[in-house]
This record gives sequence, C-alpha cells and structure tokens, in this order.
Amino acid sequence: MAAASGTVRLQRCVVSPAGRHSASLIFLHGSGDSGKGLRRWIKEVLNHDFAFQHIKVIYPTAPRRPYTPMKGGLSNVWFDRFKISNDCPEHLESIDVMCEVLTDLIDDEVKSGIKKNRILIGGFSMGGCMAMHLAYRNHRDVAGVFALSSFLNKSSVVYQGVQKSDGVLPELFQCHGTADELVLHAWAEETNSALKSLGVSTKFHSFPGLHHELSKGELEKLKSWILTKLPGETAATSCWSKTTEQTKTDGERWRGHLRRGFRKRLTWRATGGSGAPKKRLKKKSCLTPGGVSS
Repeated sequence: MAAASGTVRLQRCVVSPAGRHSASLIFLHGSGDSGKGLRRWIKEVLNHDFAFQHIKVIYPTAPRRPYTPMKGGLSNVWFDRFKISNDCPEHLESIDVMCEVLTDLIDDEVKSGIKKNRILIGGFSMGGCMAMHLAYRNHRDVAGVFALSSFLNKSSVVYQGVQKSDGVLPELFQCHGTADELVLHAWAEETNSALKSLGVSTKFHSFPGLHHELSKGELEKLKSWILTKLPGETAATSCWSKTTEQTKTDGERWRGHLRRGFRKRLTWRATGGSGAPKKRLKKKSCLTPGGVSS
C-alpha cells in the first residue's frame, strides 16, 4: 500500500457518550465492510446502538486497496493477505503501514485529553487481527484488546513482539463461533493459547452453532468486559474533577445556606423559641459583643 501515515485520514463513524467523555473505544470492521456498516450491523443485532455513558465509540473505515483473496479486486481492508489461512506468511508491509495510520487515530484521542490506558482497541474478523498487531506491537499501554471471530497466523510477528516485551501487556478478550467456516474456531483457540503462554492475560468465549457473524450474546459479554476495563467515574472522582467555576458556585451556595440558617436562629432566639415571632428584633439587639444571647 503506497499510502503512509500523515497522508491518510480515516473516515470515522462516532457514537458519542451520553455523559462526560472519559474513555474511548476503537472498533475495527472486517474485510469489505465500513465503519458505518459495522455500527449498523451491531445496532440490528442489539436493537440499539453500542453506546455508553462515558465512552466514545469510534468506527473507522479502512481505505480501499487491492486484496489478494479477491484476485486483486479493490476492497475496504486493513491489510492484504496472501490467503485466508493461519499457516501462511503475513503481509507485513501493508500491516505496518496501517499500524501507522491507526496510530494517528489513537494520537487524536490522546490530544483530546484521553489517556492511553483509557483506550480500548478491537474488532471483528480482520479488524480483530489488526487490533492485536496495533496493540501488542505498538501500543502496549492501552487498556485492553478484543477480537471477535479473529485469529493470528502461526508465525505472526505479534508473538515475537510480545516475547520481547518486559512490561505489563493489555488483556485480550476473544469470542468465536464453533460453526465458523471462514475463520476456524481452532485458529482462534491457537491464537489465544499462544498469547497466553507468552504472558498475556486472556478471556475466551465459545458460542456453539455461531457462524462468522456477530451475536447478541457475545456483544453483551463484550460490553460487560469493556466496563470492567474502562469503568465510569465514581461519585468521589466526579466531585474532585469539578472545575474551579463549579467549586466556586457550590461554595457560594453553601455560604448562602449558612446565612439563611443563621438568620433563622436569630429569629428563634428573639421570640424565645416560639417559632412565630410577633416582632422580629434587629440582629444587633440579639447578641452582645461577646456573642452571648442577651
């Protein structure tokens, strides 16, 4: 692929959070699809958007490029493949270029104020494979990785990159249908086992009878996992994160409560505690200079 980072800006379909944006999720589509297409598919499966209170969901679209499994036909794919199999070499040139392009997307989120450890990367089929390359080779400080109906080649450079790493690696969440005839369930299991043996914390969920497709069950499991990796703000965190103006306003409101309470106490004392003063005395006559009730 001739395009390089800085020359390609991916089209993005975005689902904004309902509340304050404090985390981001990058969801990569499978071969031949698009960001809008993946969002629409998920919405059809769930009967609602894949949305969160505090997480922005980003569905980028891969650029069109010649795709060898389609005999060189143009398709929206993250990288090229010599064939859809786990026992052939990876097309590293196209994978590496796309890692650079997707890094720009991650950088945009960081520039907007989202920390790397508050970003999740994942995808369906080819998108899941791309996410594993992106996270385990280039961005090991993200919150986690997910791969639905995805696999890595047996000789993948991802394994080499993980083996050389001496830090904490992001957790991998995988889902796969046992009836998948395009990407075999065994390929996904091998991927999971290999990464686990290299020190990656993994979760693997099999779905009996599921083909190469999305299901409500796996999306619900994925959503639960996402919320464990990117929890929302607690009440205490929300309080401490208030702006100076908010704090100032709250302080003025509290001082107002104190003033009103003080006036009520003065009135109560002036009437001997009757609660219904016949004549409210002036503040000056209620207290002596020493602060003792007269």
